[in-house]
Amino acid sequence: MWRPLARRASLYRLAAAQRLLSTVLHPQVTRHQSSSLPLPSIQSASHFSLFSRTSHFHHDSRFFSSSSAESYEEPPAESLISGGNEAAAGFDFNAPNVFDESSKHESENKGSFLDGVVDEFDGSGSLDGSLNVEDEGLGQAKTNDREKVENLVSLLQSSGKGFLESNLEEMDLVLYDEFILKVLLGTQCIRGENLIGFFKWVLKKLEFKSSKVMLDALVRAVCIGNQKRAVYDLWDLVNEINEKEKGVVSTESLNAIITEFSKLGKGKAVFDVFNKFEEFGCELNADTYYLTIEALCKSSFTNCASLVCKKMLSSDKLPDSKKVGIIIYYLCKGGLIKDAHLVYSYVKDKKIDPPKLSIKFLICSLSRIETADKKANEEIQKKLDQETVSLALEMLSEYTDENRKHAIKPFASIIKKLCWIQDIDRAKKLLLEMIERGPPPGAPVFNYVIAGLTKNGNTEEAMSVMRLMEKRGLKPDVYTYSVVVSGYARNGEVERASAIFDEAKKNLEKLRPVMFHTLVRGFCKIEQYDKAVSLLREMNAYGVNASHDEYNKLIKSLCFKVLDLETAEKLEEEMKSNGVLLNNRTRALIRAVKELKEGER
Repeated sequence: MWRPLARRASLYRLAAAQRLLSTVLHPQVTRHQSSSLPLPSIQSASHFSLFSRTSHFHHDSRFFSSSSAESYEEPPAESLISGGNEAAAGFDFNAPNVFDESSKHESENKGSFLDGVVDEFDGSGSLDGSLNVEDEGLGQAKTNDREKVENLVSLLQSSGKGFLESNLEEMDLVLYDEFILKVLLGTQCIRGENLIGFFKWVLKKLEFKSSKVMLDALVRAVCIGNQKRAVYDLWDLVNEINEKEKGVVSTESLNAIITEFSKLGKGKAVFDVFNKFEEFGCELNADTYYLTIEALCKSSFTNCASLVCKKMLSSDKLPDSKKVGIIIYYLCKGGLIKDAHLVYSYVKDKKIDPPKLSIKFLICSLSRIETADKKANEEIQKKLDQETVSLALEMLSEYTDENRKHAIKPFASIIKKLCWIQDIDRAKKLLLEMIERGPPPGAPVFNYVIAGLTKNGNTEEAMSVMRLMEKRGLKPDVYTYSVVVSGYARNGEVERASAIFDEAKKNLEKLRPVMFHTLVRGFCKIEQYDKAVSLLREMNAYGVNASHDEYNKLIKSLCFKVLDLETAEKLEEEMKSNGVLLNNRTRALIRAVKELKEGER
């Protein structure tokens, strides 16, 4: 059963080695190319990988897949073996690159992945395209033959731990810059740990020193793998290299490492990398700030994110408007609302317009209702709420008439916050402004204002807002009626509350238990127990079951206030028939009243 698997593994390594061998033996890099290896543009860790996986060799889904060779569904093994043998037998070292034709169109459009690499080695390129290095002792040209390349690829693709360095020593490889770059960038399916081990081994050779090109290539190759352990090993190696030689680490490489740590949710590691920029002699650019703030907010390192945000503004290095919007979004999600507003104000002065969605999110965040800690100073909390909602109102005033049409959520959130902090006057003013200029307020916005007015004891004014709501074609819902009924009942206007309750019964299909409960308590307060009992019995007709609490409170009122034993006993029987149990205290109270009545006789 292992033979087909062994054949596939052998072919897998052979073909990968052929690709590396082809590129090593037939280079197409000239001395006129740039000396830097440009890394691709940075993308957010939450959206895309930092480096493109596109390779400019001929892609084979079997060799260049992120999944293992065993999991790939392929044709029968016999056809693969024959094809593999033919490929191996017909391989010509002096022939043009066997992959040139298949990748010609792609190369014309995208260019080689080694664009910009300087041919820094002092070996010669022969006319037939092969590379060689002169042996100083013998005066003979030494090359990495096919077998060496195949063994190297097989070793680097293996998952075994240990003995990597000793095995590399035994291979007697000819090392030169382009060969190393080809290994780092031209061979797929290599574990990041093995690439780092190979790079460390190369650096131990006296004739080699790390360069920005080499280190950028290593970072690019390791970051594609997205392996937690490999990223930490890579960061340790970067620190070691910087200690030995300054100026080798690039901003792009550090940004790539930040991106990888962000994917892993390692906020502390991200902040450590950010703090190393100056030590490494690297410039903090706009992408650095963007990636760092995003990673820190996602990892809940809010204090660190706030420091980075302030440093970004002081250095005046802002990303594009879209990324500014994402920064605002993550700052708000991390609870750094004032920092987010600071960024918004700064970019507004710079004539940068963040996306509309991020502005809406900032307004809603400024008007978010926060539950204060029991130990918090309520006066300070109230002052902070007033400050943040004022900032939101200021942003709202900048909306054009066209933008207001689609801004119902920001308006609604501000009105809700104003009512929460009992700033009813500004809430009413904003409601009337919405009616006049838009966006047209819905039932929830009216309900916020009605609830705020009744909470302040202005029930009549709340009633007038409800009538305004009806004039605009909006029907008061069960919440609206419940709030108004409760407001009148709290003020002792039980008859007025009862009238609104009767109106609710006509207009609503279903009523809330709280409406009955409020009125029962109201009638008990004014000692109209017959109406309270009638209302309690009416609940079942509207599909509302009277609770244990309603029965207990009403029976206690009947026993204490009017000694109405007959009604109390009837209510107790109703409770039993409805499956509601009377508590022991209330039952004892009924017995005591009964004994008192019998004693009077």
